[in-house]
Amino acid sequence: MTQIIESLADIGAHYDAVLCDLWGCLHNGHTPFPAAVAALSAYKAGGGTVVLLTNAPRPAEQVRHQLEQMGVGPSVYHKIVTSGDAAQAALARGVVGQQVYHLGPSKDDTFFENLPPLGGPIERVAFEDAQGIVCTGLVDDLTESPETYRTLLHAAQTRGLKLLCANPDIVVDFGDKRIWCAGALAALYTEMGGESLYFGKPHAPIYDLARDYLAPQGIPDHRVLCIGDGEKTDVAGGLAEGFDVLFVTGGLAAQAFGPDENAPDPALLADWLTKRGLSPTAAIGKLR
Repeated sequence: MTQIIESLADIGAHYDAVLCDLWGCLHNGHTPFPAAVAALSAYKAGGGTVVLLTNAPRPAEQVRHQLEQMGVGPSVYHKIVTSGDAAQAALARGVVGQQVYHLGPSKDDTFFENLPPLGGPIERVAFEDAQGIVCTGLVDDLTESPETYRTLLHAAQTRGLKLLCANPDIVVDFGDKRIWCAGALAALYTEMGGESLYFGKPHAPIYDLARDYLAPQGIPDHRVLCIGDGEKTDVAGGLAEGFDVLFVTGGLAAQAFGPDENAPDPALLADWLTKRGLSPTAAIGKLR
């Protein structure tokens, strides 16, 4: 039975570390949520380890800089682990070839910088010359949809190209606008018969990176709490990895749980979770 709690402090003492999602939990793409910042800061000040676990398709250093611009600094967290980090390692190993086509906005060009030395050199090339595709998102996620890329993806599928998805999220809320992510393009590609490769939540590589950080501190899985609002990424991923999960209901699925985003209706929540076969340890309207 999923327990509905009022604050992270209600259960925080049971855990030595939290793996906390960013979009929808700590910020909305524009501004941080003050209550969430306060909750994580208090948990960290009390001796808990805070790892920000995000499906951002960029290396951790770029995410750190973005958070600093929002006013979120080291008092809130110890470590950032990104889908971009895990996907970079896979790219460097050559999982989609050495000559790759980048499908995504220019702001994600940093994905190709400072790749770990795990294989041969990676070269960005035109689509016609590519051995594989690296997808970090839509070129213009404010105006485009996955259907914009159906012709390109059909051509890629015909050539048998693998697609490395640097961000498995389907959508995120950017301020008050819901936008498509790389995961939506990867899902469409798979639907069309192509092969998509994933390394962020809910897939194991990103959790392995988090464990690499926690292991030297002697923190076992049963003392780790995953926090997130994504049904198929944060919740399903954390449960599949054997972690306890705190489901933030006031995020992507907020409208399913009643009129008050801060207080999910217990009956609606129970029905929603049962239909999806999910059993997070606890739920909270907004992280606080």
